[in-house]
Amino acid sequence: MNAYPPIAEHGIVGDLQTAALISSAGTIDWWCSPRFDSPSLFASLLDAERGGYCQVSAAPETDGMTVRQLYMSDTAVLVTRFMAPDGVGEVIDFMDPLRDAVPVDRHRLVRIVRVVRGVLPFRFTCRPRFDYARAPHTLTVPTPDHAVFQSAAADLHVQLTDPIPLHRDGNDVTARFTLSAGQTAAIVLTTTAVGDQAPVPPVREQVSAEFEACRGFWQSWLRSCTYRGRWQDMVKRSAITLKLLTYAPTGAPIAAATMGLPEQVGGERNWDYRYTWVRDASLSVRALIDLGFTEEAAAFRRWLRDRLDAGGTASGEPLQIMYRIDGEPRLEEEILTHLEGYRGSAPVRVGNAAADQIQLDIYGEAADALAQTTDIGSVTGWRAFAALLDWLADNWDRPDEGIWETRGGRKDFTYSRLMTWVAFERGIRLATDHARPADLDRWTRERDAVFAQIVDRGWSPKRRAFVQHFNTDVLDASLLLMPKMGFLTPQDPDWLSTLDAMDAELVSDSLVYRYDPAASPDGLRGAEGTFNLCSFLYVEALAASGRVSQARYAFDKMLTYANHVGLFAEEIGPSGEQLGNFPQAFTHLALVAAAIALDRRLDDAESGPMT
Repeated sequence: MNAYPPIAEHGIVGDLQTAALISSAGTIDWWCSPRFDSPSLFASLLDAERGGYCQVSAAPETDGMTVRQLYMSDTAVLVTRFMAPDGVGEVIDFMDPLRDAVPVDRHRLVRIVRVVRGVLPFRFTCRPRFDYARAPHTLTVPTPDHAVFQSAAADLHVQLTDPIPLHRDGNDVTARFTLSAGQTAAIVLTTTAVGDQAPVPPVREQVSAEFEACRGFWQSWLRSCTYRGRWQDMVKRSAITLKLLTYAPTGAPIAAATMGLPEQVGGERNWDYRYTWVRDASLSVRALIDLGFTEEAAAFRRWLRDRLDAGGTASGEPLQIMYRIDGEPRLEEEILTHLEGYRGSAPVRVGNAAADQIQLDIYGEAADALAQTTDIGSVTGWRAFAALLDWLADNWDRPDEGIWETRGGRKDFTYSRLMTWVAFERGIRLATDHARPADLDRWTRERDAVFAQIVDRGWSPKRRAFVQHFNTDVLDASLLLMPKMGFLTPQDPDWLSTLDAMDAELVSDSLVYRYDPAASPDGLRGAEGTFNLCSFLYVEALAASGRVSQARYAFDKMLTYANHVGLFAEEIGPSGEQLGNFPQAFTHLALVAAAIALDRRLDDAESGPMT
């Protein structure tokens, strides 16, 4: 058990096509290449013994050592500091972002080691395990400072800028070296396609230039951020994280960098999140635009329009809930039985069988994303969107699996109906504002029919609240989006009553559960933590409803659950530990939206009434 660091004890670095998690001990224990959704070469997070890792750290025999990890300001450059009585050293990890949005097989992760005071010994270990530890590899050491790991899945080159000899340890390599104040060394990890040409040996000047270019990229990119509110550091870190989790060649954001990290340690709720959810990505558009990142928002909207134009899904619907980052709809789920899972949390799944679920809410989220700007795309794109709404007019009134991808059977979920209403409402608005051809009479009839159904069947007189689905009194935190989507006003008495019911049942010290699995079985064993997305949606809903002091206190408390470098996973466990895949894009976009909404209400309160 001690071999597994807490999920939160990590930072993330990436080059906008892939990303690696690095623990506060200086260990790369998750990296997939050449894409986010490629097989792993380091996966010790999912199996400490078999998964593979790469560590650079102060030698373990160093007495009295303290370790701290941080990001260089306004960048994705991660610094792990080792502080001991005899010396202070740093490992600086980064991947220089790829400027050309073209998929490549070659990716470089640079690890600069330097000592800033005294003398410090270091240890380096590299134990890759390709293809989720299923593909064996061979090792060659053509020069003392260059090791080549070759497998049927990919190749990995390890190169040093200094004459530090690498020693074989079976099919792995290790090294020990000592640096004094002012001395540096660099270790460069390069992944390539099988049999591809070896990278040019790195030199100090090149590595320094690469480091400066990486730092300059992030600082320049962040200058586009228009946020000037009260939580600059957290919002900017969230923006950088959302950018790191976006696949630049297509503009598609992934839900998280990892797979298989548990929602309950030892439980079975362990999913692969390295794909693009229409829901998550669509909801990110508004946050990106509010932050000033219009190019990223436009890139995803183009990706979304391409999905509408392409057709063809694994689910048989016009859209499916998730895709691979290149738009491929097939995500067959497989269980990796040879991996024990994080702290024994099995099964470890790769792929995601939820891809063929029916979730009707995605049409509303897609329509909302397309409605965020005045650019509604080409004539062909509009026709595809209008055809989608015509299809929805025939197909909205049926049960589905719902937003939370439950595996307990289809139901008439209120949230799915809410977003169906959003789809028709946004379509009507776009067609009217831009004089586009549309069956407005029919879309209006269906919109109003959905509205009536939600009010008549999604409302529980017993609970005085809107509920999860039409045959239950169970509450569901997804309905926190009702006022944001414009279905009702934040001051509507029925909404305030719903918010009060959620506050009493789903909220625990500002942390919000999605729903009660005991009251609404979801087909899975075990429990889960509170859902960070819902906790930030709760803050936003409180602020919009005028409960500003309560919203600010809840937001401030939520920020205390961020990890040491400002990152969030999917959930928070009973002892405040982070659970689920990490870092979670949905959490960070909800943080951004909550901060912006809360800033606006606080500004209004501080400005006072007009005189």
